[in-house]
Amino acid sequence: MKAHVRRYTGIYEYVACKIMTIRSFINIASLIALAAVLSVACTQKSGSCRSGEGITLQILGSGGPIADDDRASSGYLLWIEGESRVLIDAGGGTFLRFGEAGANFEELDFVGLSHLHTDHSADLPALLKSGSFSDRLRPLPIAGPDGDGAFPGLNDYLRATLSADGGAYGYLSGFLDGTADTPLLTPREVQRGAPSLVYTSEDLRIDALHVPHGIVPAVAFRVTTGDQVFVFATDQNGDDPAFIEFATGASILVMHMVVPDGASGVARRLHAPPGVIGEIAANVAPGKLVLSHLMARSLRDLEQNVALVQARYKGDIIVAEDLVCVSP
Repeated sequence: MKAHVRRYTGIYEYVACKIMTIRSFINIASLIALAAVLSVACTQKSGSCRSGEGITLQILGSGGPIADDDRASSGYLLWIEGESRVLIDAGGGTFLRFGEAGANFEELDFVGLSHLHTDHSADLPALLKSGSFSDRLRPLPIAGPDGDGAFPGLNDYLRATLSADGGAYGYLSGFLDGTADTPLLTPREVQRGAPSLVYTSEDLRIDALHVPHGIVPAVAFRVTTGDQVFVFATDQNGDDPAFIEFATGASILVMHMVVPDGASGVARRLHAPPGVIGEIAANVAPGKLVLSHLMARSLRDLEQNVALVQARYKGDIIVAEDLVCVSP
C-alpha cells in the first residue's frame, strides 16, 4: 500500500485555487466580481489554527539556518481546545509567524528549546519582549538541554541573554529575577540519560530526552494531552535507539529532513538522512509523519528524499510548510 504524501506547497495551491476559481466564473460577465472573489478566495497561508476544540499542531517555521528557502527557522505551536499552549523552538522568523498564527503569549504553558543553534532559539528574546506588553504575570516554564564544554546549557544561555548583569538584553531581566511586571521564566535543564519529565498539569504532560546531534547538546520533546501524543525529534542523527522507545505511540512525529542519503562527515554526525528517518518512523509507527526543517538543498531533491522515507515507512507523510495546521 502506497503511503499518502501531502505537500502543502503554498504557491502551487495558490495557482490551482486561481484556476479553479476562474473556471467557476467563466460565464459571469462582471470582471469586477471575479477580481473580488480572487482576492479573498485564494491564500497561500493557513493563518490561525485556533479552532476552539481538539488538538492541532501548527508549523510556525519549517526551514533551516540558511536564508534561501522562503521559510522561518524551526518552530512549532500546539493548539489545545483553541488556546496556543505549547511552543517548541523559536528559530529565526518564528516571532513573525507566532503573530501571524494569532497565538497569544498569555496562553502559553510551556516553551521548549531543543538546542541552542540560532535556527532553534534566536527569536526567544523577541517573543519575550512582545510578551512583556501582555497582561501575563504567571510564570512561564521553559526547558532545554544542559551544557558541556562546547555549548552552554539553558540556564547559562538565559543569563547571557537576559541577565541585568551583562546580559545582551539586560532590559528584559525581569523574566529572570522577577523585578519587573513580567512573568518569571522557570527554567529546567534536561540531563543526559533517561527521559525527564519537564512539565505537567491537569491535562498536559511533557517529557524530554537527549538526542545525538554531533557535539551539540540537543533534546527531543514528547507532548501528551488526552490520548494524543506529539513527538518533536528535533535535529538528531538518528543513531540512538532510545529515541524509538521515547517516540513510540506518537500520533504525530515531527522529524527534520536536512541532509540527503549518503551524507558524511559533520553533516551525517548532525542529521539523520531520509533512509534513517524512514527506519525510525517505521519502528515508531506514528499516525502521521511530518518532514520539516527543509532548506533549498533538501528541497531540490524533495521527491527523491520523500521516496526514500516511503520505502521504509508506509504511513501518512506531510511535507511541512510554514503556518500549516496538522491534526491527528
